[in-house]
Amino acid sequence: MKPDADFDPKLAAKKLLREARSGALATLMAGSGDPYASLVNVATDASGAPLLLLSKLAVHTKNILADARISLMLDERKEGDPLEGARVMLNGTVAVTEDPAARRRYLARHPSAEMFAGFGDFAFYRLEIKRAHLVAGFGRIVDLKAGDVLTDLSGAEALVAAEDDILAHINADHADTCRLYAVKLLGGPDGDWRCAGCDPEGLELQIERLALRLPFPQRVNAPGPLRAVLKQLADKARAK
Repeated sequence: MKPDADFDPKLAAKKLLREARSGALATLMAGSGDPYASLVNVATDASGAPLLLLSKLAVHTKNILADARISLMLDERKEGDPLEGARVMLNGTVAVTEDPAARRRYLARHPSAEMFAGFGDFAFYRLEIKRAHLVAGFGRIVDLKAGDVLTDLSGAEALVAAEDDILAHINADHADTCRLYAVKLLGGPDGDWRCAGCDPEGLELQIERLALRLPFPQRVNAPGPLRAVLKQLADKARAK
């Protein structure tokens, strides 16, 4: 079979990571080691590593506290046969994170979680990815390393630190542009789109629970270059 020149498995996996808002979490039952699957909401940190908000009262959390090894499956959640859509299986270990950015990024994607995120039995967890397995259609099944699906943040410290201000500015002053990005460049439905995340490789646009990834034409490491790239993309969207 000839290689698919138009298919980039790394980009496909990254897109699934950034757009997923829920996934299937597989843990090992404490004591017996039997497999246990559950449905969880998902976000990502700036690098793309999955973030979870879990209660200690949940079976999957009790399993994790006994054995931190997990598997997380994310899929496109598109209409039609789900087996015809892309999905990525992530393997690794999860641990509690106290990083304020994890809380902020998770709640930007799941605002309704604000009401219980502060409860004593809840905590944010970050998945340390060891490997990934991508299934994106016939002939598009690829094993990937963690470095293939995560975004390297070295050199982009200024952009990461400014993310909160960037999102506030975009959503307050450029909501119409967000809508143009989503509708004209990404084929999303018309509506009140907002920016839920920014990293060196793209923006996450969201309306309710639907998220779309807007990739940048080139890597961006600081707010100054970001403005130029966003203007370039806005001009492209208006031209359509």
